[in-house]
Amino acid sequence: MKTFFYNAIIILSLSALSSCNNKNETAKNTMKEETKIDSAIVNGSPCDIKLSSIHFTKTVNGADTLIKTEANEKVIFKAGEKSDYFSDPDGKLSNTTAPMLLSKVDNTKPFTLTAKVTPEFTEKGLYNAGVLYIYVNDSFYQKFCFEQDERGNHRIVTVRTMGTSDDNNHDVVKKPSVYMKITSDTKTVASYYSLDNKNWQMVRLYKNNYPKEIWMGISTQCPIEKGTQSIFEEINLEEKCVSDFRLGI
Repeated sequence: MKTFFYNAIIILSLSALSSCNNKNETAKNTMKEETKIDSAIVNGSPCDIKLSSIHFTKTVNGADTLIKTEANEKVIFKAGEKSDYFSDPDGKLSNTTAPMLLSKVDNTKPFTLTAKVTPEFTEKGLYNAGVLYIYVNDSFYQKFCFEQDERGNHRIVTVRTMGTSDDNNHDVVKKPSVYMKITSDTKTVASYYSLDNKNWQMVRLYKNNYPKEIWMGISTQCPIEKGTQSIFEEINLEEKCVSDFRLGI
């Protein structure tokens, strides 16, 4: 009798283990399929803002109501009080309220987004910035900022978010404007800045693990103060990559 019950328990255990293994394999296969069809998920609304070298088709947090386009396609981009995009590791400073104008990009092909950025820096404008974005969703993006830091310096900053955000302060820039560039050959993503649109300094380089469809665009942020604006000029999105990742040209 004991032998019978012992054998029965073994059979039931093996059956349960086999069922779990099958479920795990099914889950793995499902994840693989989801990865294959993964695409960018963006909250916001459709828009239709055409410049000569970029077409914005998605507005997030009312960005289309916060811009003004002047002669020579100069875009004045306002942001309201305490607007930012950041996923704080401890949750205290997490925020997804910054306005963004976005253009859809085929990440299976090379791309380069470039703009001249002039933020409105003020004495109390901590973390005010003009920003370029690669955006998939609220948990997966890179922002590239010309930003005011805690000491009143104006510096280049990158933030990459994969669940939570990192935060990287780079060079201090003394001039009021800077050229900024994000580029990819489909395998690598790199960010650069320049003072003259000729000599580029690499800021960040990493593996392109974004899905096949992404969004790129511009934003202004004002995490602390009551509001600010940035000026974007010479905005250009094209289907090509730099030929030298170290020099950014």
